[in-house]
Amino acid sequence: MSKAQTLSAADRAKLETLIGHEFAEKERLDRALTHASARTDKGNYERLEFLGDRVLGLSIAELLFRTFGTAAEGELSVRLNQLVSAETCAAVADELNLHLYIRTGADVKKLTGKRMMNVRADVVESLIAALYLDGGLEVARRFILRYWEGRAVRADGARRDAKTELQEWSHAKFGVTPVYRVEERSGPDHDPRFRVTVEVAGVTPETGVERSKRAAEQVAATKMLEREGIWQPTSAGN
Repeated sequence: MSKAQTLSAADRAKLETLIGHEFAEKERLDRALTHASARTDKGNYERLEFLGDRVLGLSIAELLFRTFGTAAEGELSVRLNQLVSAETCAAVADELNLHLYIRTGADVKKLTGKRMMNVRADVVESLIAALYLDGGLEVARRFILRYWEGRAVRADGARRDAKTELQEWSHAKFGVTPVYRVEERSGPDHDPRFRVTVEVAGVTPETGVERSKRAAEQVAATKMLEREGIWQPTSAGN
């Protein structure tokens, strides 16, 4: 779709089917798909994005609270952050093929590249706001559940980079940065073993052993996150 065009009736109907809602005010859908660079007189999605981010966060928080009844606040926060991230929102945009409908002053093809991930994520949040304004919270929630519920219940839904998670937790709780120290390197060059200790002021250190320094750091960070109740222990252990 060129930047000068609005959604055709056929494209709008196709998109409304994917979204699961027929808009009473069609301009809301058009605005949700309009980037500021398009320079139209109908407005763009920036204000909608602000609202959609909050509606998404509330709906996902409610979904997680209901789904993971025994999860600690720390785990729920990790899951929430992952599910409302730009990466996840952009993945939903790609599932909907939203790049085919976005109005922009730039080359539409560029919207499929990784560097334009935030644009696709922003459009998803804007779309959620448009649904909320057009049909209310239940309509927005229904769309969110349709595309997020499966992602929310994935077994690895609370897992991301352990070192990043531990750093954010230690900054928030203690105002300090974790310190990693190589305690020992053993084994032959073709099959080394690194033993690394991670320390966070105020808690007991943890140690990880792996074939690389970074992998050992990840193991140590994971152990600390699980011990402190931020992550639930995996069935396989570490």
